[in-house]
Amino acid sequence: MKAAIYLAHPRPGSFNHAVADAVAAELGSRGCRVVVHDLYAEGYDPLLPADGTETVREAEEPDDAWTARHRAEVATLDAMVFVHPNWWGMPPAVLTGWVQRVLVPGVAYKLGTADGEPVGLLRAGRALVLNTSDTPAWREESEFGDPLERIWAACVLPYVGVTDVRRHVFRTVSGSTDAQRAAWLAEAREQAAGLLS
Repeated sequence: MKAAIYLAHPRPGSFNHAVADAVAAELGSRGCRVVVHDLYAEGYDPLLPADGTETVREAEEPDDAWTARHRAEVATLDAMVFVHPNWWGMPPAVLTGWVQRVLVPGVAYKLGTADGEPVGLLRAGRALVLNTSDTPAWREESEFGDPLERIWAACVLPYVGVTDVRRHVFRTVSGSTDAQRAAWLAEAREQAAGLLS
């Protein structure tokens, strides 16, 4: 099995980094081939090219080698893991840009079916989304309706063929203790292990 971890947090040593490391270690210890992408550290440019149509037309060869490599790689995955904070109910811009530039028609899905529904092209049938948040769960659900759940489990991943979408939120991170963070890292490892079953 091959899995990729996409980490989107700008600060090295963040709790998000610790979560990604724990997931990579757990998957690796279970024989999974793991690729880790720290999108900030890699310096990924999330901006669409000037013509702005990369997400609309059938995928053409992108101008940059980084995006071309990611498009080729994502087609070979059995599972994907996304690790990022909840910022304004959205993933960080670098990850949003990755979605818009990598999960394009002809790579991740195709349009034009008789019923108007997209056909997912990715072989990765499962994904795990691990978020950090400083918003209590009751407020997230009552005031905001958990927008990250809608983004990942309704708008993005099913569109590209991922039928098993799992999500776990670690909250609230601000003011959390070392013991709490250690427990959360153990939970992250459990979530990763469950992805293989």
